[in-house]
Amino acid sequence: MTDTAASSGDHELLRAFVDMADTLADDYDTADMLHRLANYSVTLLGASAAGLLLADQRGGLETIVPDESASIRELLRTEPGPCLDAYRSGEPVRVEDIAAEDAKWPRFAEQATTAGFRSVQALPLRLRKQVIGTLNLFGQGPDPVSGPALNVARALADVATIGILQERAIRRGELLAEQLQHALNSRVVIEQAKGVLAHAGGLEMDAAFDRLRAYSRARNERLSASAGAVVRGELRPERVLGDAS
Repeated sequence: MTDTAASSGDHELLRAFVDMADTLADDYDTADMLHRLANYSVTLLGASAAGLLLADQRGGLETIVPDESASIRELLRTEPGPCLDAYRSGEPVRVEDIAAEDAKWPRFAEQATTAGFRSVQALPLRLRKQVIGTLNLFGQGPDPVSGPALNVARALADVATIGILQERAIRRGELLAEQLQHALNSRVVIEQAKGVLAHAGGLEMDAAFDRLRAYSRARNERLSASAGAVVRGELRPERVLGDAS
């Protein structure tokens, strides 16, 4: 390889890492990022084909295939198979001769050889003990990628993993903050309703709360909904105080 060609290759790899690092920013598209990862595995690293398995937050597995190849999509999900084995074990699975593994993975071996693939390398998307999917590289020769290219594939997969986990953590944090804010808002409305009822009925605040709670339970309503109706004037205090059963 000439110095010019090597420099061009290094530049393309640098661009790929910068592109993948953008996944650490807000508002990125996870599916688009994973499509790019699979494409880089083919265009830059030399794999014949690539696809990903990604676990959603409900425990299901999604497939990401850049060219929407039905054969690759099927191979990713075939069980038993190296792609699912790598996901479940959290360890890389490398197969130089798929046809020789027909006893271990009969259906996978048949489908892969029919599609023209001889080898597969399944790399877990893993951070410490948490595995969220696999990057699966298919080759027509004995190695989909090897040597430095395999190290680059692992590094790109690590960047993708960190980006996905960060995005999920942000989303969980936003949901928790929203839930906490809703709880605080509900608490404020309930306190306001207690004050209205206490004033209207000449009651202590605890007694006013007991009346409001009894009214809500008798009608199978949320306490915050009944309190809001009282505060907005949609529910007269007399109804709560005089008909709390």
